[in-house]
Amino acid sequence: MAFKTSLWRSTPPAIFSVALGFLGLGMIWRKSSSILPVPTLVGDLLMGIATAFFVFFLASYLAKLAARPAALIEDMRTPPGRAGVSAIGMALMLLSAMLINLGWMLPWVWWTGVLTQIAVMALVSVLISRDAPASRGFNPFQYLTFVGLIVAPIGGVSLGYPQISFWLAMISLVGFVVITIGYGANLMRVMPVQPFRPSLVIVLSPLSLFALMYLQMHMQLLGQAFFWASWIAAVLFMVLAPWLTRGGWTPIWGAFTFPVAAFTSMQITAALLGMGLVATAGAILGLIVATPLILFVAYKSSKAWSRGDLAKKTGASVA
Repeated sequence: MAFKTSLWRSTPPAIFSVALGFLGLGMIWRKSSSILPVPTLVGDLLMGIATAFFVFFLASYLAKLAARPAALIEDMRTPPGRAGVSAIGMALMLLSAMLINLGWMLPWVWWTGVLTQIAVMALVSVLISRDAPASRGFNPFQYLTFVGLIVAPIGGVSLGYPQISFWLAMISLVGFVVITIGYGANLMRVMPVQPFRPSLVIVLSPLSLFALMYLQMHMQLLGQAFFWASWIAAVLFMVLAPWLTRGGWTPIWGAFTFPVAAFTSMQITAALLGMGLVATAGAILGLIVATPLILFVAYKSSKAWSRGDLAKKTGASVA
């Protein structure tokens, strides 16, 4: 009993970045049946497992916050912790889109995700303002907080909120531009230390999701621009893979999961919209890379959580 109690009382926000990627894996396998000879059962099975994974840890985290609400602020002391909490709202928005694929139109899940994301954005803004000046710099973890609303159109359009989804995406675009310019300037001076190198891959998520949104809305010029930008980033990260993964698995590897799922999802959509061999090749390559990578990270993270190591290594608070 003490073992189980200590686990839920120290549920680490880092697990939600992994859950977000896991949900994305289920979605891309479900979508892949539209362009590849893949049974929808594979995607449905993965979506079910990923949903159970997310709901389990969300329930654990909510129980932790109910026991000691101040634990939320403590969890958000660091950029990775803030990113993990931000992933909760993103995961809820993505979950609403997954449920649509299963025939369940549940707008309240989408709205819960949107409002959670907005609340986290506001809270993180306050926390950043209270940080020491030296700690207020830009970092890739901020993409999850201030660009996370770009996930909204994935389910929002089908739920009947195209205009709201578009403007939420525009808010995200402002955040994307500011963070990219700010962090790009930082990278010109210093590269991230080894354990945080995987966080660089996070930028692939907004690039892919902006391409996905603009292509779906038939805004071809912007869609094409982000489409090719995501390809350039993906190829660059593939080349840099040995450098990014040097030292082996750490909890920061959760940063790999959703970006590769977002890239693959965008490629599948592009293929459906007639963008030809490049998009189809990107979808196949994405599935080949994303599947073992996300399952591996989910397994390693779950194993570390079960031992209590994930909470310790990520500095999670205890209720």
